[in-house]
Amino acid sequence: MLFKLFKLLLVLLVLGFVGLTGYAYFGDLTPQRSEVRTPLTVSVD
Repeated sequence: MLFKLFKLLLVLLVLGFVGLTGYAYFGDLTPQRSEVRTPLTVSVD
């Protein structure tokens, strides 16, 4: 019984690692870039 639980945990860990690795390589994690301009008023007294 304990061996089956250990085997299941090991399989879940391997699948999680493979999924995380696949997401890191194939997932679109790049941010969308856009230019932002804000007018600035400088008052010198």
